[in-house]
Amino acid sequence: MLVACWSVKGGSGTTVVSAVLAALLARRSPQGAVVADLAGDLPAVLGLDGSATGPGLRDWMAAGAGVPAGALDRLEVDAGPGLRLLPRGTGAPVPGRAEALAAELAVRPVPVVADCGSDGDGAGLAVAAAASLSLLVLRPCYLALRRALDAPLRPSGVVLVSEPGRALGRRDIEDVLDAPVRAEVPVTAAVARTIDAGLVVHRVPRVLQRALAPLAAS
Repeated sequence: MLVACWSVKGGSGTTVVSAVLAALLARRSPQGAVVADLAGDLPAVLGLDGSATGPGLRDWMAAGAGVPAGALDRLEVDAGPGLRLLPRGTGAPVPGRAEALAAELAVRPVPVVADCGSDGDGAGLAVAAAASLSLLVLRPCYLALRRALDAPLRPSGVVLVSEPGRALGRRDIEDVLDAPVRAEVPVTAAVARTIDAGLVVHRVPRVLQRALAPLAAS
């Protein structure tokens, strides 16, 4: 199973949603889970040191079709109980390699969650397009909603990062995008503190567990 979390605007929360969803899947799956970093911020959110800054997915895509079988396995680093991280790495993807990466992630024997971020060179959207569950992570912001409406990809569902005082709500998002809101993640001070401490997958806040556990079970 490949789950892709993507956004149309920076700062939407794809990295936190990806990390927590992967941690919940790792608890449920006997084989654990993998979280693939296409955006670059997962090591910090996972509380990892410099060991996650070596070769990664972008190096795999930059190497072209000649990479040996099992190369992705060798890129994985430990990221928590039952959880493995595929780091972002560096390099410019060779044409067609983003689609090849998406195909590789989709057939891995463990659940994979990809943090596609807000994209940049198309690699994130290529992975999101191949995902069995494509989740648009969205704040209820007029500008973000406009960008989402113009995006070349329609999501399977929306993870709404709710904020107090916003005029837009769940029904507005569903009506405009014609996609269901699969989860609502509230912004709270407790969640922010846990993220800043790099403990979000070791001590998943209850509010995030309640919001995202149904997605991990689907």
